[in-house]
Amino acid sequence: MKKFTVLFLAGFLILAFGTTVYAQAKLEFKASGFIDIQSFLLRNVPQLQAPNQVFYGTAPFGPSTGGFVAFDPVTGRRAGGLNKSDAYWDTRFSLRFDAVMGKELSGTLQFEMDASRWGNAAGAAGSASGAMGRWSADSTAVEIKYAYVDFGMPYFGIPVPITVRAGIQPFAIRPWFLQAADGAGVSGGINIDPVMINPMYFKVAEGVDWVHDDVDAWALQASAKLGTFNVGGYWLFYDMENYPVGGAAAPYVPGANDADFYWLGLFLDGKAGPVNLQFDAGYDWGKVKNPTLSDVKYRGWATRLKVNFPWEKFDAGFVGMYATGADANKSSQAGLPDGTSTKMTGWVVPVGSEQAPACGAIQAESVVFYGQDPGASGGAGWAVRINGSAVGPGSYSGTWFGKLYASYKATPWYKVTLQGLYIGDTVKHANAIGTARKSDGTFRDDKTIGIEFDLINDFQIYKNLSFKLSGGYIFAGKGMDLYTGVPAAGNFEMQNPWAIRTKLFYAF
Repeated sequence: MKKFTVLFLAGFLILAFGTTVYAQAKLEFKASGFIDIQSFLLRNVPQLQAPNQVFYGTAPFGPSTGGFVAFDPVTGRRAGGLNKSDAYWDTRFSLRFDAVMGKELSGTLQFEMDASRWGNAAGAAGSASGAMGRWSADSTAVEIKYAYVDFGMPYFGIPVPITVRAGIQPFAIRPWFLQAADGAGVSGGINIDPVMINPMYFKVAEGVDWVHDDVDAWALQASAKLGTFNVGGYWLFYDMENYPVGGAAAPYVPGANDADFYWLGLFLDGKAGPVNLQFDAGYDWGKVKNPTLSDVKYRGWATRLKVNFPWEKFDAGFVGMYATGADANKSSQAGLPDGTSTKMTGWVVPVGSEQAPACGAIQAESVVFYGQDPGASGGAGWAVRINGSAVGPGSYSGTWFGKLYASYKATPWYKVTLQGLYIGDTVKHANAIGTARKSDGTFRDDKTIGIEFDLINDFQIYKNLSFKLSGGYIFAGKGMDLYTGVPAAGNFEMQNPWAIRTKLFYAF
């Protein structure tokens, strides 16, 4: 498979460039980017949970966490940050350069600089990712986000426009629902009006060059404009010869797991009369194989529907989402072969997908539970879950919700939004978030995670400068109760989580 992949892509690029040289347009150099400054005031809201290879009982827990949820291992009394307020600032600076040579050719280089905390100690020596906020500044905190070339394929007897993108680039398929990652690959666009076809190949991990131990991702997406609707579907395949992936490389380890994962999905975006619709449905299946332990089979699905009704200065609607959850009687929390785990029924998202926080501005399901407006710290919210080494629950797995919202644009520069969500639990024989246990030591199964209310204020200060002030409060259900770790102390009912957040955003 490795030789076939290399030869196929090399031949594809040779075909693209091995033709008569076209006259080049004059180089046009463009710069763009943004700077954001965010503040967080939270109670019982965890920050980005990554890596989080857990499909139920995902609340951060244990004295070793030294932070959000921790209980004394002897008495079971709360410790760490439970029921205490958190407060911090972060900043992200993104700078993009585009070298454009007409409609047929361009190159893009994008940098990213983060202060994961104002005043953070990370990178005190002057060299660390996310360390731009340290005192005295002068940190080596510049990261390469993207580096790719876009070009139009010359005519080879195929009478349709074809575009190619090669390099370090976004790998996105319905990013608020399934796949939102960045990496090295080749993607394309084939425009057969009214159908657009997007083939994609990405190298997730390269192991030993002469051993078949890589992780490759293949995808095909197609969509068509039908009246007022854009209708489409996708197929996504991850061939993982070493699983979990591990670090930056995945060298072959004899006896390690390998896995194959697949996703199929359908989507619809468009307008039915005065109503805007957005619909997604996806199904995943796969298998994690081990040479000595029993295999773990994966089967899960999720769906989401948004109905929006705009009217003059008002905007109102409904969002519903359901994602299957794991069965604790059939799967380990990690979903890996362990001698007893055989089946994972929870919806999963691909390795490293930032569907949870990275698309918060698109998704924006809630302020507290599902997280909102990610930044340098990755985001805050109970469902902000990313796994960089294995498939993970994303922000949806094991939960469902129904949301009502309404917005009013009171002035050209001010909009206010009110929304309420009921959040339920779809995990079986355990809880998606909470870790509460029965008297016999097994996980408790509750159906209500909580009810959340949010108030969001958007201010447009200048054309390119905006400010957001948002607040949210969850009336926690039994599905958020925590186990103290000490049978005599039992379970613990946390105080209701809440969050107050601000974001100053300058785009240029």
